[in-house]
Amino acid sequence: MTYLIDAWLDRPQPYLRILNRNTGEVCALIKEEALDELRDQGDLDLHELNSSEPLVLKELVRNLFLYCYTRALRP
Repeated sequence: MTYLIDAWLDRPQPYLRILNRNTGEVCALIKEEALDELRDQGDLDLHELNSSEPLVLKELVRNLFLYCYTRALRP
């Protein structure tokens, strides 16, 4: 399965989505508060979003999925 990162970070309500490239289905949605948390923890490097290297993007998508699942499990 391949994914597409759709990031709108320079708007009043920034968000980042991970989409299934084949269907367009939203697999993960990270909004402003969570994006701030990721940046504060050092887990979101904006330069990685601009990378064209498949291994860098694969690792980024993996980490974003893990973050979403971890956040969903919080009480």
